[in-house]
Amino acid sequence: MLLLTPGPVQTHPSVRAAMAEDIAPWDAAFRPFYTRLRERIRAIAGGVEGEHVTLPLQGAGHMILEAAIRTYVAPGGAILIPMNGEYAVRMARLAREAGREVVELHAPDTRGITPGEVAAALAAHPECGHLGMVQSETGSGIVNDPAAIGAVVRAAGRRMILDAVSAFGALPLDLAAQPEMDAVVFTSNKCLEGLPGFGFAVARVDRTEQCAGNARSWSLDLSDVLANSRQNGMGSLRFTGPVQTLRALDVALDRFDAEGGRAVRLARYQANAAALHRGLKALGLKPYLEEADQGPIVVTVHQPAGLVLADFVAALKRQGVTISSYFTTEAPSFRIGAIGDIGLPEIAQVLRAVEAALAELGLRQAA
Repeated sequence: MLLLTPGPVQTHPSVRAAMAEDIAPWDAAFRPFYTRLRERIRAIAGGVEGEHVTLPLQGAGHMILEAAIRTYVAPGGAILIPMNGEYAVRMARLAREAGREVVELHAPDTRGITPGEVAAALAAHPECGHLGMVQSETGSGIVNDPAAIGAVVRAAGRRMILDAVSAFGALPLDLAAQPEMDAVVFTSNKCLEGLPGFGFAVARVDRTEQCAGNARSWSLDLSDVLANSRQNGMGSLRFTGPVQTLRALDVALDRFDAEGGRAVRLARYQANAAALHRGLKALGLKPYLEEADQGPIVVTVHQPAGLVLADFVAALKRQGVTISSYFTTEAPSFRIGAIGDIGLPEIAQVLRAVEAALAELGLRQAA
């Protein structure tokens, strides 16, 4: 079965095979491995040794994002969130339920937020000490530019938290050039092509130290993760996690390096997304985004008249392809991931599967 969701993603057999080992995370032999893995991740983020640190936390992307909000935004503090997709909606909910004030900056889910919009909102809301932004919205496929938006945040003297869960390892990011960014958060899956199980923040050391006590949660306190590392060493875990995931991630990072790193991986994903966008359009389907706004992570398509999403997903499975079984866009849609251990041959396979599924359901003419 070919897995073409925007996460979890299709992984290489060698990555999956790395899970087949019992590991004792408290064993001395594990410590140098874990230390090295954290350094590899910091380097991909463009972090600077001594200024930035990788802070792992077991769980899903929502958990590491909530931990970042709780850690870096003081209790009762306010955060400005550009609202141009479902994952921004989720960020806002995480912040509100953590007791932080949220100011929403609304924009269509068909384009990225602009620096001018952010600058105006920050000027209108001096209470917002932070901006929280999703880099890649996997509902529609748009991309928000952290470098351009970060420059505005920096000029306004504010701080930034970046949700790069579906972007890290492919889309550009350089923490060394963005001192306004408290943390970028992501997971072991998605564009790193590992398996789910761990979230990571690559964060500023000074800010993490300054924010001790903000989280009001032991589990979701990144300053406590840093304090544990200081006390027990960078090879130590606070609590038992799915450490086999870390072994798999290490193998995935070996593959990342062998492929040529972030820029080469991005080029592969861009080629996948472009082929999907063109191919689905050639089948008579209407992409959710214009080609100029199409990001490299996921391609979203308006549902043709008469399509029942559950039936379409089941028909695709009969063709050997799995896609997301739900949509999060403002208009009904379906989405196909362009990331993971796939290339143009797999994209051709999924286009054939879509055509066959539509024909099976009697929707080829409707499309």
